[in-house]
Amino acid sequence: MSVDFNGIGPGQVNTQKTTADKSSATQSTQPSTAEQAKTQAQGARGENVNLSSQAKNLKQLEQKLGSYPEMDDDRIEQIRSALESGSYKVDAEKLAQKMLEMDESIFG
Repeated sequence: MSVDFNGIGPGQVNTQKTTADKSSATQSTQPSTAEQAKTQAQGARGENVNLSSQAKNLKQLEQKLGSYPEMDDDRIEQIRSALESGSYKVDAEKLAQKMLEMDESIFG
């Protein structure tokens, strides 16, 4: 019985056989091995990956972002100092606008 899962043929699946199966199947393995090699060679030739320029740019951007620290320690210290001294002011309109933008980006 042969089952085809999304184009995967019997020559592309590794199966383990018991010693009894191996000894009884030695005569029929010659053609099967040749078919497997042919199937694998065809599969290897057909596998190609081409990245678009956008994907390459995204990869470069990801690498650049990885070099930046996750937190801006200087900015955190400035805010901490302003909170302690009482000079930190919250712009309610700017905060509300940012909240609306975030809501729209999440829910559309």
